[in-house]
Amino acid sequence: MRKPDDHPPAMVGRLGVLLVNLGTPDAPTPSAVRRYLAEFLSDPRVVEIPAIAWKPILHGIILRTRPAKSAHAYAQVWTEEGSPLAAITAQQARVLQQRLGDAALVDWGMRYGNPGLAERLQRLKDAGCDRVLVAPLYPQYSGATTASVMDKLGDALKAMRWQPAIRTLPPYYDHRAHIDALEQDLTRQIAALDFVPQVLLLSFHGMPERTLQLGDPYHCQCRKTARLLAERLATRLPDLRVETSFQSRFGRAKWLEPATDAVLVKEARAGTRRIAVAAPGFSADCVETLEELALRGRDDFLAAGGEAFATLDCLNTSRAGMEMLEILVKQELSGW
Repeated sequence: MRKPDDHPPAMVGRLGVLLVNLGTPDAPTPSAVRRYLAEFLSDPRVVEIPAIAWKPILHGIILRTRPAKSAHAYAQVWTEEGSPLAAITAQQARVLQQRLGDAALVDWGMRYGNPGLAERLQRLKDAGCDRVLVAPLYPQYSGATTASVMDKLGDALKAMRWQPAIRTLPPYYDHRAHIDALEQDLTRQIAALDFVPQVLLLSFHGMPERTLQLGDPYHCQCRKTARLLAERLATRLPDLRVETSFQSRFGRAKWLEPATDAVLVKEARAGTRRIAVAAPGFSADCVETLEELALRGRDDFLAAGGEAFATLDCLNTSRAGMEMLEILVKQELSGW
């Protein structure tokens, strides 16, 4: 049957890859941070408190006091390209596109803030991608991160008349390519330091301890990443002691321990003079690594008696990191 002359064009037949990270405010200002935090902290996956109890606290206290403090933190790490997390994620998408060539169209979006996941999914569909791999860039799974992306993806799909077929990238906390990349990149960075660290502290983002008790696998997956990485590093850096901690405590609830800030102080007081900190739960540097670890963490360690401190980069767009991402994406696109 011949297609009618007035039939609208329909772009089909392409593969798409959508890299997704947490999100960022649009600017390092209290008003922009307030908008971002309002969306982030209204997600029931992030704050598991009944809305009737949480909303008065969020709008009556937190959104009145926290934005100015957080805006100051963002301002210390903001770049000419904007938020470090957004700039690096965009660059990861560009480099991955170069590596994949014509095999797939690569884009990126954020769970909270801009560019939104729904907007970028529609953009891929409009470009002819009727099969899309959605890749949350969280190595370890948590309901507050990976599952929240899936929730937002479901909302986006519900609003689409013509949906693409969807695959999602599984957590890759123990994937050989991930451990290989961490081993290679951290070893390279440690060798480039102007001091020899006695301790490598692996700092993961914290979660309330209650999430572990409710069955969230995040804590166990962080610990496995740390164990596999420590085993690799032991053969290359036998004199380096590797420790694990959790950062970014918030509120009064008990969080996963040990806490990064407490470990830094404890190590310095116990005689550790030289320490390096890495964040293998983050795929790209952001305010939590560039301000919380690199600035406040340094101050904590030196004030407690430490002498040399370094924060190592996340995988970002390093050769090892992009090789890993290419391997993971090609694995999930296979058969399409």
